[in-house]
This record gives sequence, structure tokens and C-alpha cells, in this order.
Amino acid sequence: MEGINVVSLPKYQQVAATMRKRIKEHAYAPKSLLPDQNTLAKEFGVSRLTIKKALDGLAQEGLIYKQSGVGTVVLGIALENGEDSPAERFDGLTKLVGSAHVRSKILKFDITFPSPKVQKQLVIGPDDPVYDIRRLRLIDGEPWIIEHTYFRVKMVPNLTHKILEHSIYAYINNDLHLKFGGAYRRIGATLTTQEDIDNLGGKEGEPVLQVEQVVWLTTGQNIEYSISRNLARNRSYTVLDINQN
Repeated sequence: MEGINVVSLPKYQQVAATMRKRIKEHAYAPKSLLPDQNTLAKEFGVSRLTIKKALDGLAQEGLIYKQSGVGTVVLGIALENGEDSPAERFDGLTKLVGSAHVRSKILKFDITFPSPKVQKQLVIGPDDPVYDIRRLRLIDGEPWIIEHTYFRVKMVPNLTHKILEHSIYAYINNDLHLKFGGAYRRIGATLTTQEDIDNLGGKEGEPVLQVEQVVWLTTGQNIEYSISRNLARNRSYTVLDINQN
């Protein structure tokens, strides 16, 4: 996994990273069958449960397909390229492209009381303070995404500039030990604002993709409401649709 110290990852992610690399390099050829879970467990020196978790992750990325009665089929890389983001992923830009490639410029970092819309999205009251964060995300030094994010202060305490400059999601998962349960995402098209022109290098009237999302924890509590914007020429979104029947 480019940009990430694989050894520091959980075992199932280490396995997934190795298998992902093999798929992308066609060591596992498209439309071929993967070895069964027992064989993979023996090769990697891990349990079948670890292999299953690794395969589940690869299936969610659209790299493999588990076909009942047949086995696990390698799909390979279809339409996705390095600038695309699977529409169902909500684990953050840093994890998608690698921490070595991502930097964040903080445009705004305040604590405030939520607007009626933020109250509705986070299911909180008017006196429940939230972080109001606006960041410019850069990939390899190039401006890529403007993120406007709200978190409940009670749920994500002690945020700092240093954390914001890197990965908030890594802080939530690794330091606060909170687990994401899912996300609702609305993707739409619009045109550049002055902020897009100033920070993303867009031109007046240029197409922009806007993603509005709510992320919740495994407890069912909403933890994040955000709106992100990127130039349509820089990043698109892919959707994986698999028939499980």
C-alpha cells in the first residue's frame, strides 16, 4: 500500500495490501480464481478469519468477487484510476492515497454552536458545541479538495492543529478507539465559487463535484457532517454494483 508502513497495519490489512499489489500487477490474473482460504492462510501464516477479513475488504473495493459454489474471482482494475474514489468509501483521503502523499492546509478551525442544519445532520441540540473545520487537502503538493467538516466536541475531544494537518480519521480510530459504522453520501455537480478559484485553481464556471456526507459510528451515533468540493477534472467517483443473487 503506497505511502503506508505496511508492517504497522493489522494483519488482515497487511494481507490485503499484498494481495492488492498482486492483483494490480496481474500476479493474480483478471477473471482467475484466487487460492482457497486455507491455502492463503497457510501462505501468509495467519488464521482463516484474518484471510476472510482481508478478502472482505478487497471485495468492497471491487477487486474480487465471491461467487457461491465457484470461489473468489479476481476482477482486477476496471474503470478506477489513481484519482478516482469509490463512492462507498468513507475512510478518508489519507488511507486512500497514502499518508506520504497527503498534506492539509487549515483554512478554518473554530468551536461554535451548530446551525439548525448541522443540528439535524448530527442529531444534536443547539447548545451542543461542534468543531467547524475547513481544510484544503493537497496530494503531492497539488490542491485537490476543500473539506468543510463538523464534529461534536464531546465525541472528538482535544483536536489540535497538528492532528488536522494529518488524518482526523486516524486520530478517531487509533487514539479515541472509535469505529465507523457507515456513511450516507450525496454527490452532486455544481460550478466553481470564488473559494474554489482561490484554493483549487479552478476557473470561473468550471464544473465542481460536491460531496455531502454524514458518517456514523458502530454505536449508531452520527459523528461527522461534511461537505467537500473538488474540480471535476481532478477527481471522480466510482460505484461498484454486484449482483449477489
